[in-house]
Amino acid sequence: ASFGLSAAVVDSGLAEVISRHVIGVFGGYHPWVMLAVIYLVTALSTEMLSNNAAAALILPIAIETAERVAELQGMPVDPRPYAVAVAIAASMSFITPLGYQTNLMVYGPGGYRFTDFARLGVPLAVLCFVVAMVTIPMVWQIVP
Repeated sequence: ASFGLSAAVVDSGLAEVISRHVIGVFGGYHPWVMLAVIYLVTALSTEMLSNNAAAALILPIAIETAERVAELQGMPVDPRPYAVAVAIAASMSFITPLGYQTNLMVYGPGGYRFTDFARLGVPLAVLCFVVAMVTIPMVWQIVP
């Protein structure tokens, strides 16, 4: 189902529309800033969707955004760091019990509250964001 969603996002032109909107809001910024934006959008999506659905939904938008940033900045921008950011962020569902099956499995029997996940998950999500934003550009060059 996630791959069908991804294909629909591309085939319908939704990836291009959303990418244009993201570029319109953050267009004058460096490709690293756009990498952070893509990561954060994916991280927010994975808190409400499964990690597979979030990655399948955001990946075509991320690749389209990388291509548009390259056009706008007049420099080559490698889409691979954007894809890696989507993959990592989609796997970082710590803030809500909704984003990952195991969170839901322990939510009720463990007597946890929704705020327990946020209280512990936000610092962990911030740490993962910082590590990803430092590591991704070191391993995969954004601008070759």
